[in-house]
Amino acid sequence: MILKPITSILMLFVTLTIFSQDNLYSSLTIPEDLRKNANAVVRLNSLQVSIKSQREIVVNLNRIVTVFNEKGNRHLQAGVGYDKHRRVKAIEALIFDENGNEIKKIKKRDFIDHSAVDGGTLYSDSRVLFMGYTPIKYPYTVKFSYKVESVNTASIPSWNPIDSYYLSVENDNYSLIDDANLGLRVNEKNFDEFEIEKSSTASVINYSITNVSALKPENLSPIISNFTPNASIAAERFHFNGVDGYARNWLEFGNWIKNSLLDGRNQVTTETKEHIIDLVKDIESPIEKAKKVYEFVQNNTRYISVQVGIGGIQPIPAIEVDRLKYGDCKGLTNYTQSLLEIASVPSYYTIVQAGKEIVDLDDDFASLQQGNHIILGIPNEDKMIWIDCTSQLHPFGFIGDFTDNRNVLIIKQDSSKILKTTLYPDKENYQFTEANISLDIEGSISSKIRIKTKGIQYDNRFYIERESNKDIIEYYKEYWSNVNNLEVLNYKFENNKTNVEFIEEINIKAKNYASLNGERLIFTPNMFNKNSFIPDRYRNRKLPVEIQRGYFDEDRFSITIPKEYVIEGLPTNTFIENKFGEYHIEYVKDGNKILYKRKLMIFKGKHSNTEYESYRNFRKKISKTDNSKIVLKKI
Repeated sequence: MILKPITSILMLFVTLTIFSQDNLYSSLTIPEDLRKNANAVVRLNSLQVSIKSQREIVVNLNRIVTVFNEKGNRHLQAGVGYDKHRRVKAIEALIFDENGNEIKKIKKRDFIDHSAVDGGTLYSDSRVLFMGYTPIKYPYTVKFSYKVESVNTASIPSWNPIDSYYLSVENDNYSLIDDANLGLRVNEKNFDEFEIEKSSTASVINYSITNVSALKPENLSPIISNFTPNASIAAERFHFNGVDGYARNWLEFGNWIKNSLLDGRNQVTTETKEHIIDLVKDIESPIEKAKKVYEFVQNNTRYISVQVGIGGIQPIPAIEVDRLKYGDCKGLTNYTQSLLEIASVPSYYTIVQAGKEIVDLDDDFASLQQGNHIILGIPNEDKMIWIDCTSQLHPFGFIGDFTDNRNVLIIKQDSSKILKTTLYPDKENYQFTEANISLDIEGSISSKIRIKTKGIQYDNRFYIERESNKDIIEYYKEYWSNVNNLEVLNYKFENNKTNVEFIEEINIKAKNYASLNGERLIFTPNMFNKNSFIPDRYRNRKLPVEIQRGYFDEDRFSITIPKEYVIEGLPTNTFIENKFGEYHIEYVKDGNKILYKRKLMIFKGKHSNTEYESYRNFRKKISKTDNSKIVLKKI
């Protein structure tokens, strides 16, 4: 009885929105404050979600975006994915010039229909329709609309009106009505700092935000979703790809995944089963068995990219991966778990939000919309060893900065829960550079350099061993761009996967590194790890400071000077310790040698916007000191 007046209000809201659209096609009607710092303006984004039953959800999008320049094109978001469970009933785009005159109409048949997957046929029905329009002139405006019907009520669209920098929002509204009374759960974040109109009941949700000027990124600010408004919606009763479900929390959600999506997909061929049994027959340690299985997967399969949001969270059966020798993250993880089961090693299918930026799954809000990747957890006494089954390169138990230090969901019967993945402490993200350097009377240098990296710094460097000789040479010339006329004579790599460390040995020479000034030679002793990063200056810093990962650099350079010269001037030793890190420089004279010792530690941490200037001054001091000069005088 309550739905009739609410539906009438909703229809009035939609009618008023449509009525006002005629003023949105011309860029000339955009208020000046929305133009500032904007590559594009969302004139209108109206998302209407209607849940008809546990197995039917209809989504209508009406989006109008004005684009000012090439960088703004990505904000059009003029595309939609589909598969056998998600059907595009209507889709259209209209293109308008600066004055609001229609210059092109793109119908459904004109959209580019492309596979969502490259390199395999496991998800051949996962496809994307997107608008293939190349602008002739800026600014221009696109009105993009679609209607999608789906059986997957487990995937209710979220509301995220401010999802990018340099993007203004004139009007964004979200409307949801649950005619099936599935039991909505809502998770709202960062609403207090923005003027948001909202109204809701047990079965209806409305959000609206207007006239939000474009945000500019600031160095070391948190990811944008951590301080802009967003809302996630999930239903207690839902349906996904032919399977009904019920979940109010992660425990129930995990049980549904385990029982409905994973069980029965762990079979492999008899040949593979016998091979795995033979592979681990003489090994007692479960972890050593797991290493052997992981190496087998790395050597015998390849990864194809299918986002969890497109391919769902249900893996292809292990026997299909076994036969085809490839899979996406879900398929390869399930396959590895199946092989570990044969080897009598327990492991847990794990959902994670992967990426360089650390994003947690919400502890208190279970939903299918969270997570974009699957990894595997292997229990080891009171700890968990994590492996990414898509990587053919990473050592066993090393996940790097793609899935480190974040909340993930392990799937375990009646025990699914949120855990934290591996944190790589500041000191363990280590790089040690040592060099024996010879300086001649003309200012040229030759040097043998050895670099050892561990932790996240290992992750940043070990890939270079797979590059071509040309690319490796270019890599070092760019890395040591402060050394003019650099010539790489030879190099050698050692990738120690047991200790998870990468060692580089490089021989170089460079003409005229030191400057000749009359009877003096002047040069910078920090030749091979100069840190020149200084964060941008802001008159009025608005956002807090977040250093997501710390690191530790240690350098030891022995510089042999020409016998014709003596040391006239050395920089002073430097010792700085504060809440942001530590920085030490020491110079030691040893006959005709100068020993240069340097340590730089940057701490992981969060700081207020008022502390930004102190951090910036710390980095300025590092940059300035790293560029200090030594002066030699001719005898």
